[in-house]
Amino acid sequence: MKIAVTGAYGQLGGELCRLLGDDAAGLDIDTLDLTDGPAVIAALSDLAPDAVVHCAAYTRVDRAESEPEACEAVNVTAVEHLVEACGRLDCPLVQISTDYVFGGPAYRTAPFCEDDPPSPQGVYARSKLAGERAAGRHSKHLIVRTCGLYARPSDQRAGNFVKTMLRLGRSQQEPRVVCDQQCTPSYVPHVAEAVLSLLGTPAGRPAPWGIYHVTNAGATNWYEFAKEILRLAGMDVTVQPITTAEYAAAAPRPAYSVLDTTKYEALGGPVMPTWESALSSYIEEWKTVGEE
Repeated sequence: MKIAVTGAYGQLGGELCRLLGDDAAGLDIDTLDLTDGPAVIAALSDLAPDAVVHCAAYTRVDRAESEPEACEAVNVTAVEHLVEACGRLDCPLVQISTDYVFGGPAYRTAPFCEDDPPSPQGVYARSKLAGERAAGRHSKHLIVRTCGLYARPSDQRAGNFVKTMLRLGRSQQEPRVVCDQQCTPSYVPHVAEAVLSLLGTPAGRPAPWGIYHVTNAGATNWYEFAKEILRLAGMDVTVQPITTAEYAAAAPRPAYSVLDTTKYEALGGPVMPTWESALSSYIEEWKTVGEE
C-alpha cells in the first residue's frame, strides 16, 4: 500500500512514516499547503495513494483564541479538501482528532465513549470537532481521537510535555503543573501502531468506518504524570501542583477527558499498554539516547 501521511514532520506523522517506510508518502507544509484546495487535489491525484492519514493540525491551543481563522483553515478547511480528494480517489481517510472535543466537568468519572455527545470548549476544540464532521462526510472514514501525545525521545521534530519536564528536571527547576485535568497521556509509537491496525496495514481489511478512541490505558492528571516522569528519570525535583484557574491559559481545557477504548480493543489490534508502562518505555529509551 502507498499511504499519504500529512503532518509528516510532526510526532505522530513522523512515527507513521517511520513504521511505513517506503510505503509512506510524507507530506508537510514545505511540500503541500493543505488549505489550497486545487493543490491538494492535484498532489493526491498524482500520488494516487491507497489511503490518506491526516495528522497535520493547528495545535497551538491558546493562540487559536486570537487566530480563529488560521485555526479553522488548517483544522476544518484542509479536511474538506482532503475529503474531496479522497472521494475522487475512492480511498480511505483517517482523521486524527483529540480528547478536547469533550469538555468534561471535573466531577465526571466515566470515560467518554465514541457516541457520547461532544462538548468542545474554545476555538481549537471546536475546530477539531468541525474537522471530524467534515471527515465523516467521506464514505470511507476513520476518525481516531487520542490524547496528550509524546513521541519517542530520539524523535526531535516536536516538543512535548515529557521532554519539557525532563528539561526542567535537568536544570533543577521546579515545574508548576496543573493537577485538576484528568486524561490519558499517550505514547506515539503505541498510537501509531493502533492507527495502522485500524487501517488494515500492513495486511488485512480496515476496521468498520467510524470513530475510534485510541489512547494508552488508565488515567492520570498532568501533575501526577510530571511526578512520575521525574521519578523514573531519577531526578529529585519537586513538582508544584496548581489549579487550571491558577494556570490561567487563554483557552479552556477539559477538566475530564478520559476516553473509553473498548471499541478499539474489541477489534483485537495491538494492545495499548497502561500510561505508566508506556512512560517507562520512553524513559528507558531516553536513558539510552540521552535526549531531552
